[in-house]
Amino acid sequence: MHRSRRYGQVWIAMALFGGWYANGSSASAQGTPAAAPSATASCPQDDSGLKLPAGFCATIFADGIGHARHLVVAPNGVVYVNTWSGRYYGDDTPHAGGFLVGLQDTTGAGKADVNERFGETVQSGGAGGTGIGLYHGALYAELNDKIVRYTLPTGSIVPSGASVPIVTGLPLGGDHPMHPFAIDRDGSLYIDVATATNACQSQNRIPKSAGINPCTELETRGGIWRYDANKTGQAFSPAQRFATGIRNAEGFAIDADDHIFVTMHGRDQLHANWPDLYKPEEEATLPAEELLLLRRGGDYGWPECYYDGIQHKLMLAPEYGGDGGKSVGPCAAKIAPIAAFPAHWAPNGMALYDKQQFPSHYRNGVFVAFHGSWDRAPYPQAGYNVVFQALEGDHATGRCEIFADGFAGAVKAPGQALHRPSGVAVGPDGSLYVSDDIRGRIYRIVFRGGSGASAGAASVTPCPSGSASAGEISANEAKPPEGTHPDAGAADAIATLPVPPGATKAMVALGDRIFHGQVGGATCTGCHGGDAKGTPLAPDLTDTEWLWGDGSYASITKTITTGVPQPKKYRSPMPPMGGAQLSPDQVSALAAYIWALSHRWATTSSTVAPSTDAVRPADVVGSPHA
Repeated sequence: MHRSRRYGQVWIAMALFGGWYANGSSASAQGTPAAAPSATASCPQDDSGLKLPAGFCATIFADGIGHARHLVVAPNGVVYVNTWSGRYYGDDTPHAGGFLVGLQDTTGAGKADVNERFGETVQSGGAGGTGIGLYHGALYAELNDKIVRYTLPTGSIVPSGASVPIVTGLPLGGDHPMHPFAIDRDGSLYIDVATATNACQSQNRIPKSAGINPCTELETRGGIWRYDANKTGQAFSPAQRFATGIRNAEGFAIDADDHIFVTMHGRDQLHANWPDLYKPEEEATLPAEELLLLRRGGDYGWPECYYDGIQHKLMLAPEYGGDGGKSVGPCAAKIAPIAAFPAHWAPNGMALYDKQQFPSHYRNGVFVAFHGSWDRAPYPQAGYNVVFQALEGDHATGRCEIFADGFAGAVKAPGQALHRPSGVAVGPDGSLYVSDDIRGRIYRIVFRGGSGASAGAASVTPCPSGSASAGEISANEAKPPEGTHPDAGAADAIATLPVPPGATKAMVALGDRIFHGQVGGATCTGCHGGDAKGTPLAPDLTDTEWLWGDGSYASITKTITTGVPQPKKYRSPMPPMGGAQLSPDQVSALAAYIWALSHRWATTSSTVAPSTDAVRPADVVGSPHA
């Protein structure tokens, strides 16, 4: 197996980064990794459903392990995964057992036949986490507001003793409560402490709310904090901030020259919150996602700036005096990314590839797991893939490539995607592992055909350019399999919906068009899904409890009009009218449609509902982001 001499005695592992390991002298579990497949073999066991470049194959390494976030692979091939729970997943029931998982393939079949859970459980007060890493023979993991360390004993893939706290008191709450991290060869522990808000507004995600100046949130959020992985009992402190102006850095990678790369999620809702300055389609195309070269004391611009992938520069945000992409202002002094990716794709993890199994085309570049967008509605959502970005020293070279796709299945949308990439790691044999945080699937990708620098690269798909259009407004997020017109039957379906007292069938039909972005520039599907059945961002509008109001037509109208500035269950507030500029008649129509969806089950031979709204005790629909 190939190892860098500079890393001979150290494991460097982090959330979504499994590329650097020690010389095997650690006290981890006994055993050796399964050998890489033959370079001439076909893909008889490829059951993944993924689209990959020529010569690559994938298997489902494990499945159903919980909401799998980041993962790391030990020198003996054991895959360690951190899983999460909570409101991001609709407060569903967490997987039984500990939130940490150890997976091992002892047969060489490309599938884990050993699956052991450990660590904190719901009963012990745990909620899981995102970050996970290996260093000096120990496993490090994020747990609630802590980074903890487990000793890995000889003869077992899971620890037998309790964890030891390394850092405690990390900020929780707000839009981004996760804490991915990385550990370098000297034991410096770099932790992402992401922002609590979208753009540090006085009222988070509310249209035309000005930015707080100076943004006091930056004292304890929105940057990278550095600690010592060798020390226990460290407490979170503003004094340990290493870099600032980073909205949400979920992916880390460190190369042989000690360059630290991090991904950053760009901000949301430029058009939704500032419709006078940005066109509807710019909601989907701005701003770019970013790949940063981390520097001590660096300021990467958030919240004052965002990166415009069309103009290729940092622009002044509207909350801080920006004028819709014309002014740069203080952003000229901020640090720009070394590479940019399409807007809202959500880079959740990253791994440096330094092994020999894949063709040399991929050597020393990074793989990035894109969780997929929600803020491109009413235009088609995008991402939900794994991308490769070539690097040369401290800078990126060339355009990124879509390496693996097909995770989402037929529909790329938050509420309908079957799987969403969240983590990526490199095994000691050079295999690439990808985690999915919807159904808890782990994929293993190997190279089996061809040789030379260009092998596997001839069939790559370039990422869309920064100037690519948003696409056509998508009323239906997936076309029917028989290939008929996507609107076929839609009128009949709407005609069968009930009508609330005081509304008309025409209003319900108009509301359907508003909901799906065909009228008024509404972005409802981005949070509630094209089928209105909800996503991790917002509730099901067809069959759930009321979170605001009494479920009446008037109550729904009021909630849409005023928004939800302080959600009860979901992470982000809903601005008035969802950030769209709707007329009173359009609000009434949208409310009629949502009421109809929630009362569809009660429809009888009449399409007009009874005069009372008290249809059942737990009326459906909560307000958006409630």
